[in-house]
Amino acid sequence: MTAEEEHLRLLSIFHYVVAGLTALFSPLPLMHVFMGVGLLTNGFNGQPMPQNERFIGWLFIAMGSALVLGGLAFSACLAFAGRSLARREHYTFCLVIAAFACAVFPFGTILGVFTIIELQKQPVRAFFGRT
Repeated sequence: MTAEEEHLRLLSIFHYVVAGLTALFSPLPLMHVFMGVGLLTNGFNGQPMPQNERFIGWLFIAMGSALVLGGLAFSACLAFAGRSLARREHYTFCLVIAAFACAVFPFGTILGVFTIIELQKQPVRAFFGRT
């Protein structure tokens, strides 16, 4: 096994680890969803919200739901990129996900930078059928 093959194997494993961590912490914005539901159902002070201010509750629900779904989708993409690295498929997808992973500080940043560096090497490109 060459050094590049070993690096791809390790990167694949680390993609699975970061995907698991991302999936673990993705449901945290559900507290915003619960707060939005509380605002809409008068659960905080027992007094109904004025009709023109109810959009705040819906805003909390929409933003919290979008963050949860986005985090879970990104986690699935990370896991698929890890599988693709192990199989030496979908070069462009792996490169794009590595770039997006750089935004997930600190583990995603480290993983993304190392993945981008490794994918730019000529022998690794040859594994994927790219030159």
